[in-house]
Amino acid sequence: MLKSRFFLSAVCLVFLSLLLTGNALALGRRAPVSVDTNLTASPQWLVPQSAVEATDIKIVWQYNIPINKNESLDRLYVFDNRLLAITSRNFMTCLNKNDGNVLFSTSIAPAGLPITGLKYYDGELLTVVGDRIVVTNIDTGVERSSMRLMNGAACPVVRNDKFFYIAGNDKRLLALRADNKVKAFEAAAENASKITSVLAEKEFVIFATAAGNVIYIAPDKPAKEWEFIAPDAVIGEIIRDVNSLYFACRDTGVYRLELSTGELLWKHQIQAIPQAGPRLGKKTIYQCLPEIGLEAIDKEAAKHLWQVPDGIGLLAEMEDKAFVVTKTGLITAMDNVKAKKLYSIDIGRPVKFATNLADSMIYIADAKGRVACLKPIR
Repeated sequence: MLKSRFFLSAVCLVFLSLLLTGNALALGRRAPVSVDTNLTASPQWLVPQSAVEATDIKIVWQYNIPINKNESLDRLYVFDNRLLAITSRNFMTCLNKNDGNVLFSTSIAPAGLPITGLKYYDGELLTVVGDRIVVTNIDTGVERSSMRLMNGAACPVVRNDKFFYIAGNDKRLLALRADNKVKAFEAAAENASKITSVLAEKEFVIFATAAGNVIYIAPDKPAKEWEFIAPDAVIGEIIRDVNSLYFACRDTGVYRLELSTGELLWKHQIQAIPQAGPRLGKKTIYQCLPEIGLEAIDKEAAKHLWQVPDGIGLLAEMEDKAFVVTKTGLITAMDNVKAKKLYSIDIGRPVKFATNLADSMIYIADAKGRVACLKPIR
């Protein structure tokens, strides 16, 4: 009789365990949830199906990252076909951006240790963690190499096929050979100003400073080809588009330079001091204006197109449409040709986001770890 009761208890425990596991999977805690299920009205969804029914946007998938009590989802990045979500405790989850399946989860740094930027090059993530540069395989999350930086890093580390380029806190650009991390050369502005941005290509390297210097040098030696001097600090990244360079300046201007000569092609005046560089779409530049919104600028004519109040970033483009997120959690669709608003989706809470310029997919998340992929339908 005792053995029989023990057997029944064990069966009940196994059944309860399976039931709980099934419920956890249904709630999307371990796998992406498809909108084809009957859960679209559930509060678990970051973007309710009812919010997109009257729009040309559909929900593709959602994945709920397990988040601890004193932890929150902090940042999203899109690199190649990967979506990276990083928490406030430096825990990273890598998802396939097309279907939301988890590729790996790992701690990229001890909680509380600062991380300077996150860059991608040829299957590798480049991260500065504290005073070290860490190179990680984006497919597995396995650390490939790590090296201590004597002078830290003032902005994200970048590389090309031959060198790593590190803008140190000593106001010098250090080039390390990619194969053995041995110093190749150093470069600096003549006024010894702090470096704020580095752009590395196979044919050249460009770095900008807090004094407004934009300097074009050879990729393998500190040989200056040209220099442009803006009135104030270059803010955020310099972006290349074919034969042009675009950047934001603390003098409240967005600049376009000719790549081969550094000649000024145009300057567009904006309404605020920028805190980040512009985002470059197919025909349009998007510049965030702190405490004002997001401005769209025609990249050829430097013409103002539209402005979304409280806009904090570009999500994606589809043909002549731009999708913008606001600090309160609105997703607004804008027509770049007619310069008018098409519609807005109210998520009801602030969201984290990643700007995706590779295609039209939209990636957003909330502090609780709910990550959603949306897709505009032509």
